[in-house]
Parts: sequence; structure tokens; C-alpha cells
Amino acid sequence: MTVLLREAIGDRLRHARTTQRRTLREVSRTARVSLGYLSEVERGRKEASSELLAAICEALDLPLSELLHLVASDIGAVQRPVPTPAELTERAPASASAGLEGGTMVPAVIGNDLSDLRLQPVLTHRLSTSISKPRNAVVAA
Repeated sequence: MTVLLREAIGDRLRHARTTQRRTLREVSRTARVSLGYLSEVERGRKEASSELLAAICEALDLPLSELLHLVASDIGAVQRPVPTPAELTERAPASASAGLEGGTMVPAVIGNDLSDLRLQPVLTHRLSTSISKPRNAVVAA
């Protein structure tokens, strides 16, 4: 999926404006930009010049550097490929998988219900799991 820079910038500018509960008219007056042009920039239809971006950011009390950082993060999140389980296994150190064997989900506690299985990402790109007992479950002896 390709994200256009002008669309990502427009999304962030609109988000900043609406979060502040300000109208297009108010921001366009403060930034000295026509209302129609600001609308086009927010919708990602027009590429704003650096001078225009600086004026809009100033009107929104949003540092230009912060806007660009947020936009870069947004684009990076969309373009970053999600690793497959095979890729995660390849990246994991050998000691991480040593001693692990296949088995069953603790049937006496949760049966085959996976609603209480939580996957938590770990910084090493491996997934760790935790299983909690269902709220109304009866533990078989």
C-alpha cells in the first residue's frame, strides 16, 4: 500500500485542527491561507510548500518538526511489512525455541476457547503469550 506524503500531511493537519476544535475558516485566517486551499491541503489534494506548511503549523501551534515526525511515523507504520511467523522464528535466537514442545491448551481450565489467550509483542520481535482463567470457569480437579 502506497501512502502519498501530501495525504499523510493533510490527515495530520486536519487531526490537529479538529482536536483543537477549530474551524477551517479560523485556521485559514490565522495562517493567511485561503480557506479552499487549506481544505485541499487537508484532503491531500494539494502539495503545500514549506512556507505554507510553516504558516499552517504556526496557526495550529504545532511545531513543523513534530508534524513531520508524526507523518514519518504514520508512513513507516503503513509501509512496514508485517513479519510472517516463519520470519519471526528465523529471527528468534536458538535458545528461545529450545525445549519447546507442542501440546494442548490446558483443556481442564479453558477448553478450546481462545478468547482468554493474549499475545503480547516483545521488543525482540517474538510473541509471548499469557493465558488467564475465564471469569466464570470451573476448574476441573
